[in-house]
Amino acid sequence: MPHSDHSPSPARDTFASFPPTVPTAPLLRVSLQKLLDRDPEELDRCWKACCELGFFYLDLQNTSSQAIDGKALLQDADQLFEVMKGFFDLSVEEKTQYDFADKGSYFGYKGYGKGIVDAKGTKDRNEFYNISKDDILGLSEQLPSPDVLNAQRDLYESYIKSSHAVCMLITSLVSSRLPLTSSAKDNGGLEAVHKLGSVSGDQIRFVKAPPQEPNLKGVALGEHTDFGSVTVLFNRLGGLQVRLPDYIDAIPPATHGISSIEQQLCNDGWAYVRPLPGHCIVNLGDALVKFSDGKLRSNIHRVVAPPGEQAKLTRYSLVYFCRPEDDVVLQSMVEGGQEDEEKVTAKEWILRRALGRRKADGWEKSNGTEATSMRSSVKA
Repeated sequence: MPHSDHSPSPARDTFASFPPTVPTAPLLRVSLQKLLDRDPEELDRCWKACCELGFFYLDLQNTSSQAIDGKALLQDADQLFEVMKGFFDLSVEEKTQYDFADKGSYFGYKGYGKGIVDAKGTKDRNEFYNISKDDILGLSEQLPSPDVLNAQRDLYESYIKSSHAVCMLITSLVSSRLPLTSSAKDNGGLEAVHKLGSVSGDQIRFVKAPPQEPNLKGVALGEHTDFGSVTVLFNRLGGLQVRLPDYIDAIPPATHGISSIEQQLCNDGWAYVRPLPGHCIVNLGDALVKFSDGKLRSNIHRVVAPPGEQAKLTRYSLVYFCRPEDDVVLQSMVEGGQEDEEKVTAKEWILRRALGRRKADGWEKSNGTEATSMRSSVKA
Protein backbone atom coordinates (compact mmCIF):
# COMPACT_ATOMS: atom_id res chain seq x y z
CA MET A 1 0.00 0.00 0.00
CA PRO A 2 1.38 3.46 -0.80
CA HIS A 3 2.38 5.59 2.15
CA SER A 4 2.46 8.91 0.34
CA ASP A 5 0.81 12.30 0.24
CA HIS A 6 0.79 14.61 -2.73
CA SER A 7 0.53 18.33 -3.32
CA PRO A 8 1.48 20.61 -6.21
CA SER A 9 5.19 21.39 -6.45
CA PRO A 10 6.40 24.88 -7.31
CA ALA A 11 7.66 25.36 -10.84
CA ARG A 12 11.39 25.78 -11.29
CA ASP A 13 13.18 26.39 -14.56
CA THR A 14 15.96 23.91 -13.82
CA PHE A 15 13.54 20.96 -13.61
CA ALA A 16 12.53 19.33 -16.88
CA SER A 17 8.95 18.12 -17.26
CA PHE A 18 8.54 14.62 -15.85
CA PRO A 19 6.48 12.33 -18.12
CA PRO A 20 3.09 11.25 -16.71
CA THR A 21 3.33 7.89 -18.48
CA VAL A 22 5.55 5.95 -16.06
CA PRO A 23 4.79 4.39 -12.67
CA THR A 24 6.44 6.28 -9.81
CA ALA A 25 7.52 5.38 -6.29
CA PRO A 26 5.19 6.66 -3.55
CA LEU A 27 7.84 8.34 -1.44
CA LEU A 28 6.48 10.02 1.65
CA ARG A 29 6.94 13.79 1.77
CA VAL A 30 8.38 14.96 5.08
CA SER A 31 8.69 18.59 6.20
CA LEU A 32 12.10 19.61 7.52
CA GLN A 33 10.51 22.43 9.51
CA LYS A 34 8.06 20.08 11.20
CA LEU A 35 10.87 17.68 12.09
CA LEU A 36 12.82 20.54 13.62
CA ASP A 37 9.69 21.57 15.53
CA ARG A 38 9.44 17.98 16.83
CA ASP A 39 5.93 17.67 15.43
CA PRO A 40 4.76 14.24 16.71
CA GLU A 41 2.85 13.27 13.58
CA GLU A 42 5.73 14.25 11.29
CA LEU A 43 8.22 12.34 13.43
CA ASP A 44 5.99 9.26 13.21
CA ARG A 45 5.71 9.52 9.44
CA CYS A 46 9.47 9.92 9.02
CA TRP A 47 10.10 6.89 11.24
CA LYS A 48 7.61 4.89 9.18
CA ALA A 49 9.41 5.83 5.96
CA CYS A 50 12.76 4.82 7.45
CA CYS A 51 11.41 1.39 8.39
CA GLU A 52 9.20 0.59 5.38
CA LEU A 53 11.07 1.93 2.33
CA GLY A 54 14.12 3.79 3.55
CA PHE A 55 13.49 6.56 0.99
CA PHE A 56 11.54 9.79 1.39
CA TYR A 57 11.33 13.37 0.13
CA LEU A 58 12.46 16.08 2.53
CA ASP A 59 10.80 19.46 1.94
CA LEU A 60 13.46 22.13 2.47
CA GLN A 61 11.20 25.08 1.67
CA ASN A 62 9.91 27.55 4.23
CA THR A 63 12.40 26.35 6.82
CA SER A 64 13.43 28.99 9.35
CA SER A 65 15.75 27.51 11.95
CA GLN A 66 19.22 28.22 13.27
CA ALA A 67 19.82 24.46 13.32
CA ILE A 68 19.32 23.89 9.56
CA ASP A 69 18.57 26.52 6.92
CA GLY A 70 16.69 24.65 4.20
CA LYS A 71 16.68 27.62 1.83
CA ALA A 72 20.46 28.02 2.15
CA LEU A 73 20.93 24.29 1.43
CA LEU A 74 18.84 24.62 -1.74
CA GLN A 75 20.92 27.63 -2.80
CA ASP A 76 24.17 25.74 -2.17
CA ALA A 77 22.83 22.86 -4.27
CA ASP A 78 21.97 25.24 -7.13
CA GLN A 79 25.52 26.60 -7.12
CA LEU A 80 27.08 23.15 -6.97
CA PHE A 81 25.16 22.00 -10.04
CA GLU A 82 26.94 24.78 -11.93
CA VAL A 83 30.31 23.94 -10.35
CA MET A 84 30.08 20.30 -11.38
CA LYS A 85 29.26 21.23 -14.97
CA GLY A 86 32.46 23.26 -15.10
CA PHE A 87 34.46 20.28 -13.89
CA PHE A 88 32.88 17.74 -16.21
CA ASP A 89 33.53 20.06 -19.16
CA LEU A 90 37.28 19.57 -18.65
CA SER A 91 39.09 17.20 -21.00
CA VAL A 92 39.16 13.51 -20.15
CA GLU A 93 42.95 13.69 -19.91
CA GLU A 94 42.79 16.38 -17.23
CA LYS A 95 40.00 14.73 -15.25
CA THR A 96 41.80 11.36 -15.26
CA GLN A 97 44.71 12.92 -13.36
CA TYR A 98 42.41 12.94 -10.33
CA ASP A 99 41.48 9.23 -10.40
CA PHE A 100 43.03 7.83 -7.21
CA ALA A 101 41.64 4.27 -7.33
CA ASP A 102 45.11 2.80 -7.89
CA LYS A 103 46.15 4.47 -4.62
CA GLY A 104 43.36 2.75 -2.70
CA SER A 105 41.15 5.82 -2.49
CA TYR A 106 37.53 6.27 -3.59
CA PHE A 107 37.85 10.06 -3.58
CA GLY A 108 38.49 11.98 -6.78
CA TYR A 109 37.40 11.08 -10.30
CA LYS A 110 35.81 7.96 -11.81
CA GLY A 111 35.56 8.04 -15.58
CA TYR A 112 32.68 6.97 -17.81
CA GLY A 113 32.53 3.17 -18.07
CA LYS A 114 35.12 2.65 -15.31
CA GLY A 115 32.63 1.10 -12.90
CA ILE A 116 30.91 -2.30 -12.94
CA VAL A 117 27.10 -2.47 -12.67
CA ASP A 118 26.46 -6.24 -12.49
CA ALA A 119 28.02 -9.66 -12.00
CA LYS A 120 28.55 -9.95 -15.77
CA GLY A 121 31.01 -7.05 -15.71
CA THR A 122 28.77 -4.58 -17.57
CA LYS A 123 30.29 -1.09 -17.58
CA ASP A 124 28.48 1.85 -16.05
CA ARG A 125 27.29 4.88 -18.03
CA ASN A 126 28.28 7.79 -15.87
CA GLU A 127 31.26 9.68 -14.52
CA PHE A 128 31.57 11.14 -11.07
CA TYR A 129 33.83 13.07 -8.73
CA ASN A 130 34.02 12.48 -4.95
CA ILE A 131 35.03 15.27 -2.56
CA SER A 132 36.15 14.20 0.92
CA LYS A 133 34.50 15.86 3.91
CA ASP A 134 37.73 15.37 5.88
CA ASP A 135 39.72 17.16 3.18
CA ILE A 136 37.39 20.16 3.15
CA LEU A 137 37.19 20.44 6.97
CA GLY A 138 40.95 20.04 7.43
CA LEU A 139 40.76 16.61 9.08
CA SER A 140 43.05 15.02 6.50
CA GLU A 141 45.62 16.03 3.92
CA GLN A 142 44.27 18.09 1.04
CA LEU A 143 43.92 15.95 -2.07
CA PRO A 144 45.01 17.25 -5.47
CA SER A 145 42.10 18.75 -7.41
CA PRO A 146 41.69 20.97 -10.49
CA ASP A 147 41.61 24.76 -10.21
CA VAL A 148 37.95 24.85 -11.28
CA LEU A 149 37.08 22.95 -8.08
CA ASN A 150 39.69 24.41 -5.70
CA ALA A 151 38.04 27.82 -5.87
CA GLN A 152 34.82 26.50 -4.29
CA ARG A 153 36.04 25.05 -0.98
CA ASP A 154 33.95 27.48 1.10
CA LEU A 155 30.85 26.39 -0.81
CA TYR A 156 31.67 22.71 -0.20
CA GLU A 157 32.06 23.38 3.51
CA SER A 158 28.69 25.12 3.68
CA TYR A 159 26.98 22.30 1.80
CA ILE A 160 28.68 19.61 3.90
CA LYS A 161 27.69 21.20 7.20
CA SER A 162 24.05 21.67 6.16
CA SER A 163 23.74 18.20 4.65
CA HIS A 164 25.42 16.57 7.63
CA ALA A 165 22.99 18.39 9.93
CA VAL A 166 20.10 16.89 7.96
CA CYS A 167 21.66 13.45 8.30
CA MET A 168 22.13 13.92 12.04
CA LEU A 169 18.50 14.98 12.42
CA ILE A 170 17.42 11.69 10.83
CA THR A 171 20.01 9.70 12.79
CA SER A 172 18.81 11.28 16.03
CA LEU A 173 15.20 10.39 15.23
CA VAL A 174 15.88 6.72 14.52
CA SER A 175 18.31 6.48 17.44
CA SER A 176 15.59 7.68 19.82
CA ARG A 177 13.16 5.01 18.60
CA LEU A 178 15.41 1.98 18.40
CA PRO A 179 15.79 -0.29 21.45
CA LEU A 180 19.50 0.52 21.79
CA THR A 181 21.60 -1.43 24.26
CA SER A 182 22.52 0.29 27.51
CA SER A 183 26.10 0.55 26.29
CA ALA A 184 25.05 2.22 23.03
CA LYS A 185 22.83 4.69 24.89
CA ASP A 186 25.55 5.51 27.43
CA ASN A 187 27.98 6.18 24.60
CA GLY A 188 25.63 8.66 22.89
CA GLY A 189 23.62 6.48 20.51
CA LEU A 190 23.91 6.59 16.74
CA GLU A 191 24.81 10.29 16.67
CA ALA A 192 28.01 9.57 18.58
CA VAL A 193 29.47 7.47 15.76
CA HIS A 194 28.74 10.09 13.07
CA LYS A 195 30.44 13.21 14.43
CA LEU A 196 31.14 15.87 11.82
CA GLY A 197 34.61 16.52 13.23
CA SER A 198 35.74 12.88 13.21
CA VAL A 199 37.54 11.09 10.38
CA SER A 200 35.08 9.24 8.15
CA GLY A 201 34.18 8.41 4.57
CA ASP A 202 31.65 11.25 4.28
CA GLN A 203 31.72 12.88 0.87
CA ILE A 204 30.10 15.06 -1.74
CA ARG A 205 29.57 13.36 -5.09
CA PHE A 206 29.05 15.04 -8.46
CA VAL A 207 27.52 12.73 -11.10
CA LYS A 208 27.09 13.18 -14.85
CA ALA A 209 25.32 10.77 -17.21
CA PRO A 210 25.06 11.80 -20.87
CA PRO A 211 21.86 11.40 -22.90
CA GLN A 212 21.13 7.77 -23.71
CA GLU A 213 18.45 5.72 -25.32
CA PRO A 214 16.44 3.65 -22.81
CA ASN A 215 17.47 0.00 -22.98
CA LEU A 216 17.42 -3.05 -20.76
CA LYS A 217 21.12 -3.90 -20.75
CA GLY A 218 22.79 -0.58 -20.11
CA VAL A 219 22.13 1.35 -16.91
CA ALA A 220 23.97 4.38 -15.63
CA LEU A 221 24.37 2.85 -12.18
CA GLY A 222 23.50 -0.75 -11.33
CA GLU A 223 21.18 -1.91 -8.57
CA HIS A 224 22.70 -1.44 -5.13
CA THR A 225 22.22 -0.30 -1.59
CA ASP A 226 24.22 2.66 -0.28
CA PHE A 227 27.41 2.05 1.71
CA GLY A 228 26.87 4.39 4.62
CA SER A 229 24.19 5.67 6.97
CA VAL A 230 22.18 8.50 5.39
CA THR A 231 22.25 9.90 1.84
CA VAL A 232 21.04 13.34 0.76
CA LEU A 233 20.36 13.50 -2.99
CA PHE A 234 19.43 16.31 -5.37
CA ASN A 235 18.15 15.35 -8.85
CA ARG A 236 16.56 17.45 -11.60
CA LEU A 237 15.84 14.65 -14.06
CA GLY A 238 14.26 11.25 -13.61
CA GLY A 239 16.17 7.99 -13.99
CA LEU A 240 16.50 6.99 -10.34
CA GLN A 241 14.47 3.87 -9.66
CA VAL A 242 13.73 2.06 -6.39
CA ARG A 243 12.68 -1.57 -6.20
CA LEU A 244 9.52 -1.46 -4.13
CA PRO A 245 8.94 -4.17 -1.52
CA ASP A 246 5.80 -6.20 -2.09
CA TYR A 247 3.80 -4.31 0.55
CA ILE A 248 4.16 -0.96 -1.28
CA ASP A 249 2.48 -0.29 -4.63
CA ALA A 250 3.76 2.10 -7.28
CA ILE A 251 1.69 5.14 -8.23
CA PRO A 252 0.19 4.23 -11.62
CA PRO A 253 0.80 6.46 -14.66
CA ALA A 254 -1.54 9.42 -15.09
CA THR A 255 -1.73 8.82 -18.85
CA HIS A 256 -0.94 6.05 -21.31
CA GLY A 257 1.98 6.07 -23.69
CA ILE A 258 4.82 4.36 -21.83
CA SER A 259 7.39 2.82 -24.15
CA SER A 260 7.89 -0.94 -24.18
CA ILE A 261 11.42 -0.52 -22.81
CA GLU A 262 10.26 1.71 -19.97
CA GLN A 263 7.51 -0.78 -19.22
CA GLN A 264 10.04 -3.58 -18.91
CA LEU A 265 12.27 -1.37 -16.76
CA CYS A 266 9.34 -1.21 -14.34
CA ASN A 267 8.95 -4.98 -14.02
CA ASP A 268 9.83 -6.77 -10.76
CA GLY A 269 8.78 -3.86 -8.56
CA TRP A 270 10.95 -1.16 -10.10
CA ALA A 271 9.45 2.36 -10.12
CA TYR A 272 10.81 5.78 -11.08
CA VAL A 273 11.42 8.45 -8.47
CA ARG A 274 10.04 11.82 -9.55
CA PRO A 275 12.36 14.74 -8.67
CA LEU A 276 10.54 17.47 -6.73
CA PRO A 277 11.65 21.12 -6.74
CA GLY A 278 12.40 22.44 -3.27
CA HIS A 279 13.05 18.94 -1.95
CA CYS A 280 15.96 16.58 -1.56
CA ILE A 281 15.63 12.80 -1.53
CA VAL A 282 16.83 11.11 1.65
CA ASN A 283 17.61 7.41 1.89
CA LEU A 284 19.21 5.14 4.45
CA GLY A 285 22.27 2.98 3.88
CA ASP A 286 23.80 -0.31 4.97
CA ALA A 287 25.32 0.95 8.22
CA LEU A 288 21.93 1.78 9.72
CA VAL A 289 20.64 -1.66 8.72
CA LYS A 290 23.53 -3.24 10.60
CA PHE A 291 23.28 -0.93 13.63
CA SER A 292 19.51 -1.56 13.88
CA ASP A 293 19.73 -5.33 13.28
CA GLY A 294 17.56 -4.93 10.17
CA LYS A 295 14.83 -2.75 11.68
CA LEU A 296 15.72 0.14 9.39
CA ARG A 297 15.69 -0.28 5.62
CA SER A 298 18.41 0.36 3.05
CA ASN A 299 16.44 -0.19 -0.14
CA ILE A 300 17.80 -1.38 -3.48
CA HIS A 301 17.89 1.32 -6.14
CA ARG A 302 19.52 1.99 -9.51
CA VAL A 303 19.80 4.64 -12.22
CA VAL A 304 18.49 4.02 -15.75
CA ALA A 305 17.93 6.40 -18.67
CA PRO A 306 15.55 9.24 -17.72
CA PRO A 307 12.00 8.52 -18.91
CA GLY A 308 10.30 10.09 -21.92
CA GLU A 309 11.80 13.19 -23.50
CA GLN A 310 14.13 13.58 -20.52
CA ALA A 311 16.29 10.82 -22.01
CA LYS A 312 17.60 13.39 -24.51
CA LEU A 313 19.12 15.50 -21.72
CA THR A 314 22.34 15.20 -19.74
CA ARG A 315 21.58 14.02 -16.21
CA TYR A 316 23.45 15.56 -13.27
CA SER A 317 23.12 14.56 -9.63
CA LEU A 318 24.44 16.02 -6.40
CA VAL A 319 24.88 13.72 -3.41
CA TYR A 320 26.07 13.87 0.19
CA PHE A 321 26.93 10.55 1.79
CA CYS A 322 27.03 10.47 5.60
CA ARG A 323 28.93 7.46 6.92
CA PRO A 324 30.07 6.18 10.33
CA GLU A 325 33.49 7.17 11.60
CA ASP A 326 36.26 5.09 10.03
CA ASP A 327 37.07 2.89 13.02
CA VAL A 328 33.47 2.10 14.02
CA VAL A 329 32.63 -1.61 13.73
CA LEU A 330 29.40 -2.24 11.80
CA GLN A 331 27.41 -4.42 14.19
CA SER A 332 24.06 -4.41 15.96
CA MET A 333 23.57 -1.70 18.59
CA VAL A 334 20.08 -2.86 19.66
CA GLU A 335 18.90 -5.15 22.43
CA GLY A 336 18.65 -8.76 21.29
CA GLY A 337 20.48 -8.05 18.05
CA GLN A 338 22.25 -10.94 16.40
CA GLU A 339 26.01 -10.83 16.41
CA ASP A 340 27.53 -10.53 12.95
CA GLU A 341 30.17 -13.14 12.25
CA GLU A 342 32.27 -10.58 10.40
CA LYS A 343 33.75 -7.68 12.37
CA VAL A 344 34.26 -5.04 9.71
CA THR A 345 34.92 -1.36 10.27
CA ALA A 346 33.13 1.37 8.36
CA LYS A 347 36.31 2.21 6.45
CA GLU A 348 36.88 -1.43 5.44
CA TRP A 349 33.23 -1.76 4.37
CA ILE A 350 33.34 1.37 2.21
CA LEU A 351 36.64 0.50 0.54
CA ARG A 352 35.43 -3.01 -0.24
CA ARG A 353 32.15 -1.80 -1.71
CA ALA A 354 33.43 1.27 -3.55
CA LEU A 355 36.63 -0.10 -5.04
CA GLY A 356 35.17 -3.55 -5.72
CA ARG A 357 33.02 -2.02 -8.42
CA ARG A 358 36.09 -0.67 -10.16
CA LYS A 359 37.32 -4.23 -10.88
CA ALA A 360 35.90 -6.88 -13.22
CA ASP A 361 36.36 -9.56 -10.54
CA GLY A 362 35.28 -7.42 -7.61
CA TRP A 363 31.49 -7.60 -7.93
CA GLU A 364 30.84 -10.21 -5.26
CA LYS A 365 33.00 -8.40 -2.69
CA SER A 366 31.25 -5.12 -3.50
CA ASN A 367 27.83 -6.34 -2.37
CA GLY A 368 26.10 -4.79 0.64
CA THR A 369 22.74 -5.47 2.28
CA GLU A 370 20.88 -6.13 -0.97
CA ALA A 371 19.79 -9.57 0.25
CA THR A 372 18.23 -7.99 3.35
CA SER A 373 16.46 -5.43 1.18
CA MET A 374 14.90 -8.17 -0.93
CA ARG A 375 13.37 -9.95 2.08
CA SER A 376 10.20 -7.93 1.76
CA SER A 377 7.39 -10.38 2.45
CA VAL A 378 6.92 -9.06 5.99
CA LYS A 379 6.46 -5.38 6.70
CA ALA A 380 9.25 -3.87 8.85
